[in-house]
Amino acid sequence: MDLRNASALVTGGAGGFGAACVRRLHAAGAKVVIADLAGERGEALAKELGGGSRYVETNVLDEDSVRNAVNVASEMGPLRVNIIVHGGGSAGARIIGRDGKRYPYETFKKTVDIFLNATYNVMSLCAEAMAQTEPLDSGQRGVVISTASIAGFEGQVGQSDYSAAKGGVIGFTLTAARDLAPLGIRVMCIAPGTFLTLAYRGDPDEIQAKWGPTVPNPKRMGLPDEYAQLAMQICENDYLNGTVIRIDGAQRFGLK
Repeated sequence: MDLRNASALVTGGAGGFGAACVRRLHAAGAKVVIADLAGERGEALAKELGGGSRYVETNVLDEDSVRNAVNVASEMGPLRVNIIVHGGGSAGARIIGRDGKRYPYETFKKTVDIFLNATYNVMSLCAEAMAQTEPLDSGQRGVVISTASIAGFEGQVGQSDYSAAKGGVIGFTLTAARDLAPLGIRVMCIAPGTFLTLAYRGDPDEIQAKWGPTVPNPKRMGLPDEYAQLAMQICENDYLNGTVIRIDGAQRFGLK
């Protein structure tokens, strides 16, 4: 897919994965909407890139907010790319803790809302806009890339809400690709392992020392640009559709 003169929308565009994707999309000639709630980082990134990028305050759980971001992207050019890589909190605890108390339902629900339900919200609104564009010579109109996690395959202790949400994103991928195929819209999903992003707070050297040895090869955490590189390869290869790609250095989560 030729991204020149097209627009792209990245939710979580001011974060680690998102900013790396925004930079690569911009370098490829796309006009990019940085859709995020982190205004300071989003504005700074847009300023860094100059023309062809714009920060739009976006709440992924709100239809009107996402629709506004989609409209801004569509004004910049035909919407061809949507990368869904926003983050969100997960308290992390056993369903029934050692103190006998259960993990709060509202916390579980919030995590599923952020990671699974918001994925549908963003994807469906972007696909709606893509469907109104003229198809390229290839017959393609666009591509949506969602983000799962290897926790969606083998969740660790205390990840019931996060692994359920990411497992839902994984299971949703093929169905979404089949639903949107008649419109020439592809759907792919990336499932990262442990990457050095803003989700890991603390000293980067200490974080690497903890997680790096758990990755077989290369023996380090992933870098956000490695995620973005894969996302760009998905954008450019029209035959990638309806599947989930793990990017994890052969890492598999154990019990802890």
